[in-house]
Amino acid sequence: MENLKVEFPVRIGHVLGKMNGAGVEAIVMNYYRHIDKSKIQFDFIVDSDSTMIPHEEIKALGGKIFIVPPYQQLVKYNHELMTIFLRNDYTIVHSHINALSVFPMKVAKKAGIPIRIAHSHSTSAPGETKKNIIKNILRPLSKTYPTHYCSCSKGAGEWLFGKKVYQSRKLNIVNNGIEIKKFLYNRQEREILREELELDDKFVIGHTGRLIFQKNQSFLIKILSEIITSIPNAVLLLLGDGDDYNKLFRLAEDLGVRDKILFLGNKTDVHRYYNAMDIFAFPSRYEGFGVSAIEAQASGMPVVLSNKVPEEACLTDNCSVLSIEEGVKPWVDLIVHLKENTDRNQDIHFEEFDISINAGMLTDYYFNISKERVMK
Repeated sequence: MENLKVEFPVRIGHVLGKMNGAGVEAIVMNYYRHIDKSKIQFDFIVDSDSTMIPHEEIKALGGKIFIVPPYQQLVKYNHELMTIFLRNDYTIVHSHINALSVFPMKVAKKAGIPIRIAHSHSTSAPGETKKNIIKNILRPLSKTYPTHYCSCSKGAGEWLFGKKVYQSRKLNIVNNGIEIKKFLYNRQEREILREELELDDKFVIGHTGRLIFQKNQSFLIKILSEIITSIPNAVLLLLGDGDDYNKLFRLAEDLGVRDKILFLGNKTDVHRYYNAMDIFAFPSRYEGFGVSAIEAQASGMPVVLSNKVPEEACLTDNCSVLSIEEGVKPWVDLIVHLKENTDRNQDIHFEEFDISINAGMLTDYYFNISKERVMK
């Protein structure tokens, strides 16, 4: 039996990679805001090339931030991780960097950390050749160093850890929880935003996500270029920032729709902007889950997802799934059809994705696996 001394709050080292204000790090931050910090505290281990680290908020909540070199500087990265792990004497390290978790998990094992959680938040898709080579090299090692496995969906877990881990019930599904009430439709907010953004007479196709290959915003721009023949007042509202901004800007210019696209960048109050949309389109090339899809459905509007988004993300009768392999025409046809009925569904019940409930479940998970470890 291992002698694990439990002192409250239990401090957990979360390895996040880059913090850029969206994606996985936003989900972890959401859990941190809602978890009972008298029982659990988070420390954040993030890469030095992060662009949006919420230093003040994390420190105000009692967390610590440790900056490490990016994994590409592997020797320095491992050295800094080892120093952090040894100095802080963690019982639990929870890594969120998908296939790359092999690196912090290996260091955590060497540092003698008894509970090492690898968390899969994503999958892969054709087109990202360099990334996929790295992922496919590392995936066979994904079960070598962790003691426990988490994922945001069944598909994301099976992709990284294999079907046997899921079938053996060793995989813990951690829902991408949101503040449901915050995303519910608000007509007054809609009127304010649409006036502010000069959208009063527009049909707004909305999207939130980092501007990267995975999220496939080029597909949305192509949809817009086709749909304006049927809906001349259609515009595209894009929330998020990323490496593809210049590429998408040029594509919009080439297709003659630049003046019909609002690139709004990252927003700390993204929930407000769902109110201004009429329909939400999410043509991802791959997704571990797709929390934006849940947020959009919580706002009650029609939502169209690609067939690469896990089926668990389609929660309402107002949600449709289309292939991206068949091109933009089916998307254009469906959006034109949906335009005739964009009334908001305000009878929303997504308790399984309520962050308050899920934060409690995550707390229980940490304590349960700690007890299991002691009993061994």
